[in-house]
Amino acid sequence: MIKIYHNPRCRKSREGLEVLEQSGQDFEIVKYLEEIPSKDELKTLIGYLGMAPEELVRKNEAVWKEKYKGRTLTDDEVISAMVENPKLIERPIVVKDKKAVIGRPSEKINTLL
Repeated sequence: MIKIYHNPRCRKSREGLEVLEQSGQDFEIVKYLEEIPSKDELKTLIGYLGMAPEELVRKNEAVWKEKYKGRTLTDDEVISAMVENPKLIERPIVVKDKKAVIGRPSEKINTLL
């Protein structure tokens, strides 16, 4: 099953959702600002993405600049920051068969389909 971690207010996330809709494949939508991923779920996603936790952070968000910018954080601390402030999570994230991509640009999603 394909899963998209989606923020309906984000244009890039809506574009990613459109790619999935046009694919004709079944998928599940996770509105991650409402259904906040757990630390374990984020660790799994980060593993599927093959990146460091900090690479998944939206560093232009005010909360990042105010609370975390310039600090040396462990991977676990970065993941905790995303759980506490889910708007820090880059979007959209699309997962299929233990692989994931950040759908920026939305064409990246096609690599999973």
